[in-house]
Amino acid sequence: MRELDGKVALVTGGAQNIGRAICLDLAAAGARILVNTRRSVETAQQTVDLIRKAGGTATLAQADITDPAAVERMVAEGAAAYGGIDILVNNAAIRKEAPLTEVTFADWTEVTRIMLDGAFLCTKACAPQMRGRGGGSIVTIGGMTGHSGAEQRVHVITAKAGLAGFTKGAALDLAASNITVNCVVPGLIGTHRGATSPANPHHHANRPMPLGRRGTPEEVAALVRYLCGPHARYITGQSLHVNGGAFMP
Repeated sequence: MRELDGKVALVTGGAQNIGRAICLDLAAAGARILVNTRRSVETAQQTVDLIRKAGGTATLAQADITDPAAVERMVAEGAAAYGGIDILVNNAAIRKEAPLTEVTFADWTEVTRIMLDGAFLCTKACAPQMRGRGGGSIVTIGGMTGHSGAEQRVHVITAKAGLAGFTKGAALDLAASNITVNCVVPGLIGTHRGATSPANPHHHANRPMPLGRRGTPEEVAALVRYLCGPHARYITGQSLHVNGGAFMP
């Protein structure tokens, strides 16, 4: 028996990169996966197909996680299809770079809505599902610069730092329901960067990497899988870093 057999997991931003790796790893552990995306439907369907090809169970869950009604509908439909939700991974994010004086209010709002509002809305919608099933696991994907700081990413840093605080508050509020809440904080990870991400991130340009390489999405996913499993039930409210020693809190 695998450690997540019988569990249902919703992964936001599950179309590619770290999100896809998390979906695949949770599915390999036995969870049934709801692969969320807002616009990348074709790519998210590829994630679903990869899980099914490997013998797992997955469904596409298209929704704008900044829309309260859309989130409620997504969670209700997913719970109806699979009997409930046990795991939520708040992974959806958008990454942009610009000096503070050049960040538009629209850019600021887009970044903070997807990362902060999205995590809040999805957590609020999923928590009652988990409570009804005797507990659950919530993992939010943060970012190293939210702890270390960086130039030209004030909006992204603010959102990522906010997720660390959100994790602590949610962990305390949900502890009585046997729901753990943690934040996994990747450093420089080798991923395919989308249109909103700079090809060569400015914030990592001069940062030393003691292990001498970028991490992989699979290394991030492995920690998420552990935090969602039975051996991590005494871990909550924590920010756990996966960065090869580039930042040591």
